[in-house]
Amino acid sequence: MSHAGSIAGVAERFWVETLGCPKNAVDSDKVRASLLDDGLEPAAGPDQADLVVVNTCAFIDAARRESIDTILSLADARAPGARLVVTGCLAERAGDELAAALPEVDAVVGFAGEADLASVAVDGPRRRPRGVRDLLELPRAAPLAPWAYVKVAEGCDRACRFCAIPSFRGAQRSRHPDALLTECRGLVEAGAAELVLVAQDLAWYGRDIGEPGSLAPLVARLDRELTPLGLRRLRLLYLYPSEVRGPLVDTMLDTASVVPYFDLSLQHADRALLARMARWGSGERFLSIIDGIRDREPDAAFRSSFIVGFPGETEAAHEQLLDFLAAAHLDWAGFFAYSPETGTPAATMDGRVPDTVVREWLAECDEVQAPITAAGRDQLVGAELAVLVDGVDPDTGELVGRTHREAPEIDGTIRLVGASARPGVIVRAKATEALGTDLVAEPIEVLA
Repeated sequence: MSHAGSIAGVAERFWVETLGCPKNAVDSDKVRASLLDDGLEPAAGPDQADLVVVNTCAFIDAARRESIDTILSLADARAPGARLVVTGCLAERAGDELAAALPEVDAVVGFAGEADLASVAVDGPRRRPRGVRDLLELPRAAPLAPWAYVKVAEGCDRACRFCAIPSFRGAQRSRHPDALLTECRGLVEAGAAELVLVAQDLAWYGRDIGEPGSLAPLVARLDRELTPLGLRRLRLLYLYPSEVRGPLVDTMLDTASVVPYFDLSLQHADRALLARMARWGSGERFLSIIDGIRDREPDAAFRSSFIVGFPGETEAAHEQLLDFLAAAHLDWAGFFAYSPETGTPAATMDGRVPDTVVREWLAECDEVQAPITAAGRDQLVGAELAVLVDGVDPDTGELVGRTHREAPEIDGTIRLVGASARPGVIVRAKATEALGTDLVAEPIEVLA
């Protein structure tokens, strides 16, 4: 399917477009590393590249539609003769179907080929054969922002009935702590002041290599060895609620660089519906976890996401979710309509909820949560904040950053008015105004 011309004497240029979650962003970083290692150079944009790579998402139907739309858009925008390669979750999950449906695409490459895209997509040998490369273990380029995602494991061992991820990402495969430390050290030395640890099931890191409960020791080690090198913050995303207890909570609350930000994978609050999803928990258990953490750290921040319209959800179950939201006072919450995924048990379950009802329930969830999020931001007006500077807003020219309450690319930001500081430093600032999910703040002093 490739139609490249000669590359003799000229380094070809590449562009990687990333869709989906932070875990995909890490994969794209590794793909870039492999292409750089194979002698290609980054392009300034997709229209200036000889090779355009689309790293797709296939989590739910909306994500698949976005992936297809992006592929078609880049097919039109690419330079004449440039090759278009599709990889990532959609390529792995529906490779043959995708290749047949999209003649605009020159190659569809699954996970096994992601670390060797040059050999698939570019004519001629690019490097000496050296065996199959492990995408997870490839080096990272210097981060473009003063923060970076770090994927500590791949795959998932859970069997949630709505989720297709284990079917194409496979069982959990935890990375060795030494390899993670090496990657994290390189990122910090290259300017990352905040590291964001991610995985499909972060809290189960280490179980597959005989070390259950080893996320806490990993976090403690990263703090101990990287703080002297310039690490300011560690953030943990995607925590299954049953594992948010004991040593992990102690480590998160007692380790200086770990921010008290709890991204809990809750999905719902009704006990019976969660059991139908093959999930642990209930609203009462979740509130107990949240209240216990707030008792120890009143400034802790909480985020979660919820599925609305799972087969069998009743009006009573939906009311349970609304009651939970009102009681939990989460800082951030996202709500998603249930999407039937081929091959999952939920796709064939009875009790489908009509689309009109799902839309109504989504609106009701937003009606409960939006004022809670807004009130939380309003309460911070007048408070002093420790803000990690991310960079300059290209639209306003103002510095923007985040406190411990805001994960990068997901939550709101802090707009620093009249500030002068380089990315990666922490500024003490006073919040003066809430603008939606953002805060406006005036700088007081640079802390570190």
